[in-house]
Amino acid sequence: MLRVSRLSAGYGAISAVRDVDLEVRQGTLVALIGSNGAGKTTTLNTIAGLHKPSSGSVTVDGREITGWAAHRVVRSGVALVAEGRRVAPPLTVLENLELSAYSGRGSRTERRDELARVFELFPRLADRRNQYAASLSGGEQQMLAFGRALMTMPQVLLLDEPSMGLAPSIVDILFENIETLHRAGATILLVEQNAELALEVSDEVYVIQRGRIVSHGTAEEVRGSAEVMSALFG
Repeated sequence: MLRVSRLSAGYGAISAVRDVDLEVRQGTLVALIGSNGAGKTTTLNTIAGLHKPSSGSVTVDGREITGWAAHRVVRSGVALVAEGRRVAPPLTVLENLELSAYSGRGSRTERRDELARVFELFPRLADRRNQYAASLSGGEQQMLAFGRALMTMPQVLLLDEPSMGLAPSIVDILFENIETLHRAGATILLVEQNAELALEVSDEVYVIQRGRIVSHGTAEEVRGSAEVMSALFG
């Protein structure tokens, strides 16, 4: 479904990721974990069209999307829940969701059905549908950012640090929903600062250090590697 081949990107003379290879097969949940500054967010942003690669390729379902603008990437079927809870503060919850729906794919009926699913996943958003996004708590804004991505009806969902800065109770809700989507067949690439939490929910794991993939395997294989666990937690 999503294939990244020898992807490199940087900031001026600084190389942030180098020759990254990873694959997210349809219906799988794959985690990309590593220490702070390892290149996780740059990798996601480059896939999502928010950052230009210096070399390499990104394909979705066999279609090349390397270097596409972010809005084209969304229409190709890739949605990013970016770090930092990006919502439109002056708009209501419902307006935020509807705006995202029109930037994505699907018919009017499909968008209506997806809205119902978002409200089912996040009842708080349903309760606050007419409330301005600026007035939501941090956790509710993260739910809204998640819902906005789902409203584009993506083939691949990219999640960047969904637990960052949130109360444990909100993290539990988010990860329950991530697992619900996974069980329903969603294709997900997850970047998560809490490596142990990422290992608990993932089918496969890539470990990135200093911009390069240094390990890849099942969650059990990665957890069983003393060298990898030392790099992450030591």
